[in-house]
Amino acid sequence: MSTRASLHDLVDRLAGRRVLAFGDLVLDRFILGTPKRISREAPVIILRFEEQRDVPGGGANAMANIAALGGTVLPVGVVGDDEAGHGVIKLLESRGIDVSSILTVPGFRTVTKVRVLAGSTTSLRHQVARYDVEDSLAAHEGWRDRLHASVRDLAARADAAAVSDYGYGVVTAASVSWLRTALPRGALIVADSRFSLSELGTIDGATPNLEELATLTGEQPNGDRAVAEAAETLRQTLGALFVVATRGSQGLTLVESNAAPLHLPVYGTDQVADVTGAGDTVLATLTLALAAGASPRDAATLANLAAGIVVTKAGTATVSQTELHEAVDRAPFLAS
Repeated sequence: MSTRASLHDLVDRLAGRRVLAFGDLVLDRFILGTPKRISREAPVIILRFEEQRDVPGGGANAMANIAALGGTVLPVGVVGDDEAGHGVIKLLESRGIDVSSILTVPGFRTVTKVRVLAGSTTSLRHQVARYDVEDSLAAHEGWRDRLHASVRDLAARADAAAVSDYGYGVVTAASVSWLRTALPRGALIVADSRFSLSELGTIDGATPNLEELATLTGEQPNGDRAVAEAAETLRQTLGALFVVATRGSQGLTLVESNAAPLHLPVYGTDQVADVTGAGDTVLATLTLALAAGASPRDAATLANLAAGIVVTKAGTATVSQTELHEAVDRAPFLAS
């Protein structure tokens, strides 16, 4: 079991560690409104618009979390030449991230997830609708050669790599192979993939949720033992060093070679406000901790705390080093 002292030391070591963050970039847009009445035109609520909040989503959220924890982000991804794409770039720049390696592909619509939230200014807002703007990248327009060149150039300076595959065409087995070849010896690759982990080639770690784990292993795991067995089956299939299965309100489970499974309870369950982006936070924190030299067990413990913090915040959010230090002090399941 991780100790508070070792985790405090790990949090301090996160600053300045370089993580190549590679994957599908998303704009998360939140439309906030106050309910007025039921429409006479259809059985729907009419909202009085209050504000629009745009934040980095998907792979861009993982990048934002790495930066918020003091890490140095080496970003590789694609946006469209559109309002949403320009927005993603500006949001990342505002967090101190060098975006010069992010490609802009004309004709591609930047993936945008729009959530409509309703509630008063003094109550928790609830999501009442969502729509996604999605697109697929053309396979042969030259952009992938430029993407691989960026991977090659940045990977040489990375301490670890985080791969965010949301299925929009940026991440392929070939690109992960390029990444593996270009990374310094000993730098780990951790991947979060929407149902395509087994198609990415050799990776060192993976962070599936229970739904993804069930799809990959062919059965829905229930309980600590079943989750650990399913995660271990996946680990062996991938040839990975470890798998961290995120389990929502049940915390997470880590399996690795030659070690007993680690089951961590969720941190802060009684204050959950929004689970949006929690998986990105796990990937970011886990990979950054590994880049700082942490063991998978310490890295998974820190990622579990980070996820517990981020779900107490409305919308897609990030975690700071200060918040992690506070969580290390407060988590009841940690050894002194």
